[in-house]
Amino acid sequence: MKLAILSRSPGAYSTARLKSAALERGHECKVLNTLRFAIDLSGDEPDMQFRGKQLSDYDAVLPRIGASVTYFGTAVVRQFEQMDVYTPNTANGIANSRDKLRATQILSRHEIGMPATTFVRDKADVLPAIDLVGGAPVVIKLLEGTQGIGVILAPDKAVAEAIIETLQSTKQNVLIQQFIAESKGRDIRALVVGDRVVGAMRRTAQGDEFRSNVHRGGSVEAVELSEEYERTAVRAAQIMGLRVAGVDMLEGNDGPLVMEVNSSPGLEGIERATGLDIAGAIIDYIDDQVAFPELDVRQRLTVSTGYGVAELHIPEGSKFVGQTIDESGLRELDITILTLHRDRSVIPNPKTSRALQADDRLTCFGKLEEMRGMIPTRRKRRAKVRKLPKEILDANTEA
Repeated sequence: MKLAILSRSPGAYSTARLKSAALERGHECKVLNTLRFAIDLSGDEPDMQFRGKQLSDYDAVLPRIGASVTYFGTAVVRQFEQMDVYTPNTANGIANSRDKLRATQILSRHEIGMPATTFVRDKADVLPAIDLVGGAPVVIKLLEGTQGIGVILAPDKAVAEAIIETLQSTKQNVLIQQFIAESKGRDIRALVVGDRVVGAMRRTAQGDEFRSNVHRGGSVEAVELSEEYERTAVRAAQIMGLRVAGVDMLEGNDGPLVMEVNSSPGLEGIERATGLDIAGAIIDYIDDQVAFPELDVRQRLTVSTGYGVAELHIPEGSKFVGQTIDESGLRELDITILTLHRDRSVIPNPKTSRALQADDRLTCFGKLEEMRGMIPTRRKRRAKVRKLPKEILDANTEA
């Protein structure tokens, strides 16, 4: 295959290792400066120029985009996607992972363990927000910090309030996050490629430092992950829309807690800690998947009038419970089941002989009018008005 690596630092360890691994496997590989592209929207088809000349054809692109050029970098990746060039990390996935608030919002929908987190803007809401995550000490994070920069441990409420007020006065948005004391300045970095963890290391902070990043002087050691930690890392990366990612997790008392999903993970620390050819695993995965460029499935499936994608829920007591997909009659209604979600499992393209169970969630494509009556009622989080205690109601009645 012909592979382009998007990077402004061709001499950096990770970029050099990826290019070397590609060349060793007989692929053609070039490192292209992300900022030297021009996105061409003037013709009949999406195109790009590089250094003032029309870009040659590539089979795949591997983004290594720094945080400082996220906006332009993701625009370049998005253009490659429009040109049907395969990328393991989509523009949307990179953008999601770069914004800590957006990433946390997305992961929180999918039963991924995370430290309790809040986001507030008004000074009056800061102290209640600290209480909401369990009280001080708390961790304060800038939304777009990297390598441990912009992560501060506040030992008490007064200090936390002062730090947040100072950062907000400089137009910085911050997250307030629960401090996981049992992690003891340690975390785990799992390198996810596709649907598996290809290597993992434990990072330990030095001295009184609570941040374990290698750039902060943390030490590293290879670690074998349990099935729970491996499954959490893979799910977190996939939920974010990333097929190559570094997933950082704390070791909580109740299991793994995801801190961050990194779309351009460094390879030096983990390759040296594990002795594994991580770069080679990434190149092999891209080579295996290059024929399947990313598609905007919802966009492509909804171009037909009256058709669309919806998630249907099978509630307890539904007539569908116990029926096979074939017996359900959904196909006769022009409804096709794309995936079946059961508990934490996802069953793609389920067989028609599979029986449906209560609480199954079906991602379907079909006639919107036929599916409308099967879409579950939007759940209410809590009553808007609290009911008065019975004794007060009785007293008012007697009066």
